[in-house]
Amino acid sequence: MTDNGANGPETGRGSADGAGARGGAVAAPDLDALFDPGSVAVVGASPDSFYSGNLVENLLEYGFDGTLYPVNPGRDEVWGRKCYDDIADVPETVDLAVVSVPREYVVDVVGTAGERGVPVALVLTAGFGEADDEGAELEAQLAETAAEAGIRVVGPNCIGVMASRGATLTSTCSREPEPGGIGLVSQSGALAFTTFFERAADRDLHFSHIVSTGNETDLSLTDYVAYLAEQPSVEVVCAYVEGIDDPERFMRVAERAVRSGTPVLTVKIGQSDLAEEATLSHTGSLTGSDDAWAAAFDQTGVERVPDIPDLLARANAHAAYDAPDGDRICVASTSGGLASLLADMAAERDLALPDIDGETEEALLDIEELLTYGEFHNPADIRGYGAEVLPEIADAVLADDAFDAYVFAIGLPGVDERAETIAADLESVVERADDPVYVLWTGRKEPDDPTETPPYARLRESVPVYEDPGRCLDAVASATGFAAARERLADRPPRAALADARGRTADERPGSDLPTGRVLTWTEAEPLLSAFDVPTVETRVATDADAAAAAAVELDRPVAMKVDSPALPHRTDAGAVELGVESPEAARDAYRAVRAAARERVADDDIAGVLVQPMVAEGVESLVGVAPGDVFDSLVTVGPGGVLVEALDESATLVPPFSRADARRAVEATALADLLTDRRGGDPLPVEPVVDLLVNVGDLAASVDAVAELDLNPVVVTEDGPVAVDALVRTSD
Repeated sequence: MTDNGANGPETGRGSADGAGARGGAVAAPDLDALFDPGSVAVVGASPDSFYSGNLVENLLEYGFDGTLYPVNPGRDEVWGRKCYDDIADVPETVDLAVVSVPREYVVDVVGTAGERGVPVALVLTAGFGEADDEGAELEAQLAETAAEAGIRVVGPNCIGVMASRGATLTSTCSREPEPGGIGLVSQSGALAFTTFFERAADRDLHFSHIVSTGNETDLSLTDYVAYLAEQPSVEVVCAYVEGIDDPERFMRVAERAVRSGTPVLTVKIGQSDLAEEATLSHTGSLTGSDDAWAAAFDQTGVERVPDIPDLLARANAHAAYDAPDGDRICVASTSGGLASLLADMAAERDLALPDIDGETEEALLDIEELLTYGEFHNPADIRGYGAEVLPEIADAVLADDAFDAYVFAIGLPGVDERAETIAADLESVVERADDPVYVLWTGRKEPDDPTETPPYARLRESVPVYEDPGRCLDAVASATGFAAARERLADRPPRAALADARGRTADERPGSDLPTGRVLTWTEAEPLLSAFDVPTVETRVATDADAAAAAAVELDRPVAMKVDSPALPHRTDAGAVELGVESPEAARDAYRAVRAAARERVADDDIAGVLVQPMVAEGVESLVGVAPGDVFDSLVTVGPGGVLVEALDESATLVPPFSRADARRAVEATALADLLTDRRGGDPLPVEPVVDLLVNVGDLAASVDAVAELDLNPVVVTEDGPVAVDALVRTSD
């Protein structure tokens, strides 16, 4: 872990400058009073309440050594403590107010706490925006009141928070938390404690912090990620995400965390329609386009994880070790079949398996117990005999600089006397290793005596131990992938810098005077495209047949002729396009034909003219476009174009603003890069001009809010570079 730099915690709301603006600054709020309060007032405290009662029981049982003030006008004393009628009556200004009262009283309680100077309120009460219209109105009042009173709010509809080195403030934590290195932010309260926490604890995996975000009327998932990424005890931040209202700020926070050395792993739901419907009914938050979220995560170095067990398995690897220096893995397996399986799995995950050769191979061949002749491969089949000499094997491979990390795969029982020796040997191997060592133990796990802790389970208290080969290599790939993502981000500007660069030039570019709420004519669109260096085919706009003929003569080659009508954006479908027009007379006929075809669909007043363009030489057709996002402001898409759009159904998405490196990565992620460089019967075409075009379109999308949609299809890539032969620009209302 490394320090996050000069930007320290802030005490304003939403962002460092207190503005809370969309996509604003990324500094973390000060939440020390939430996770490690010296004094707590529980408003609505009652042993008869499941939520407040169990929360107080857990708080006291799990080591809270601060001052607790129960607040409940219906009681004189609870838990051996005086009970106060109102938070205003508490004799000191507490660090944290826990609120568990009927929803109609929540706003007043939080307002009073804020007036007393309480910095944070944890609102357990449900029945707000997730419930009904009255609840939504109360939630809006809560947000307004909290802002006016200067108090931060967790929730409402929040199941609680926990810091293993601070306080446990939840009703659903069944055992005392042990210190760990994983920070968890969950938009599902039940999953946070009853699933993530419990499942992890069963596997000797522990959290530094857990927070369920509730309805996020004030503090958001992004705020908690920002805070956790700055905590010295947090080695990795995990997030269970249903929806994020300000995705640009999340991207900046996550990117900053990754840049500073803290991995961010997320389970993001909403890939299916069913999941999206469930999200709406559960929290009222909206899920975004899945492709857009995948792009957002990729651009900021966030790793998306399929499900909860995978998240915990990968977090375990990050919590145990710093990231490996590279992706070169050495695998030693007691089973030849398991070794072969791991070889295939490593290849699927782009993990390198360098040869075991030279002095390392000679040292292994000299170990008589291995009964191996001739040569070693990677994965190394050390057979069952190798389990007897793990320290000698480790000495040989750990000394080899060819490897960045190690996997010891034990296909033997993990519960017998032999396992005791294996576990002790592996623990000693890890202690003297300079690089990460992961253990895959696939043998028997249930001991004869269920009251005994088997050797493999004792080993995982200090070493990442996996039972499933796939999850083991997923964890290794996650660790190496983080190192690669951090290195990749280091080579490009931060998102904030990209946005600032766009902002300095946005006022000088067209966009503010564009007509609103419709498709632009060519005359309106072309200056906009030109201002952002988007190359378009040379074009003449003809308003009569003679002008069309003159344009065809002037362009001096076969031309394409297309009706120009904002009311008819899909002119090809209407037959309002003629290709390969070769003479002035043919141009006159084509002019009349495309206008007649257009009049079948639109009024004559809706036709701005007919575009006359030279036919473009053969090349590779691509598509570049801008589309509105349901959560993100806009999205940029690139991929094969023309007839290949539907044939290949392959494109890549980017969230503006993005860097040139992001653009290149997107192009190379599609079939377009192969189509350009591997042309049958033609010389390769350079990819860089397409990257330039994509960057320019990204600049347009980030700079001109008025553009709701842009479709450049096809963009023909020739040896002279890309040129858009068709352009559709639609502005927002």
